[in-house]
Amino acid sequence: MELKNGEYKAVLNGIVHWIKIDGSQNNTVPLVLLHGGPGGNHYVFERTIVPLLSSERTVIYYEQRGCGRTEKPSEETEYSIDLLIEDFAALFKWLDVKKVDLLGYSFGGELALEIAHNFPMMINKIILSGPSLIDSKINKFVQITGFCSVVGNEMYKQMEDVLNKNLTIAETYNAFWELADSKSVDLLLFQNQDIARRNRELWEESNLVNTGHMFKGLQQNPVKRPLIGRLKEIDHQTLIMTGVFDRNTGIPISTIINREMKNSEMVLFHHSAHFPDLEEPEKYNRTVQMFLIN
Repeated sequence: MELKNGEYKAVLNGIVHWIKIDGSQNNTVPLVLLHGGPGGNHYVFERTIVPLLSSERTVIYYEQRGCGRTEKPSEETEYSIDLLIEDFAALFKWLDVKKVDLLGYSFGGELALEIAHNFPMMINKIILSGPSLIDSKINKFVQITGFCSVVGNEMYKQMEDVLNKNLTIAETYNAFWELADSKSVDLLLFQNQDIARRNRELWEESNLVNTGHMFKGLQQNPVKRPLIGRLKEIDHQTLIMTGVFDRNTGIPISTIINREMKNSEMVLFHHSAHFPDLEEPEKYNRTVQMFLIN
């Protein structure tokens, strides 16, 4: 199909997906955006960084099955990495292009790597923004220590009580998230709390809810071979962008990915936490554009 700007509804792998095309007049290799969560959406990204990106690139964004403005599967169990990869393959066929670039943020970065591993011939370059490795113990450790580093004394004492119970890492992780309030989550995700408030305003404005079904489904249907053991098999030129204050996935996860991959580079954002696209948008856009041009 000829790529034309606008919003679309397309049946991909049996699910009606929300898709938006912007910047088609630039006639570049399409840059496909993969949102995080798991179970999130593109609403904030669409209204903040995308206008900068689409000023020079053809940008394609879609919301994953059961997420945002995309249809929910009939069964809550119909969520897995394999299904998300199959959905992407259907999107690629729908776009009818030779190759695409990928930009995945948070869990979307992890999904981008899974897609590239399974369909290397479809992918040109990969950009990862604060990528996760959600099933790894280290990713849980990062968030556990991240919460402890930003919460107030009262919340810290509650979290310390959890640490003293000698629970498993997964149990500790789940207990921390049950304790965390919106203020704690904003402190975890953002260095600039004015931007955190603006982000939360956009979340509320969207009326889009993360049902939690995606995260639950991914836990119930784990990949047979963890991604961390397959990173060396991905050959694509890859850019990893990470905020130095990222307490959600952060420098530890990005460093592991960068270390394991054959053809990657890492750029640090010195005034950002988990969302450098919001906290340093001009540098973010410039870094993406230069990487895709070179």
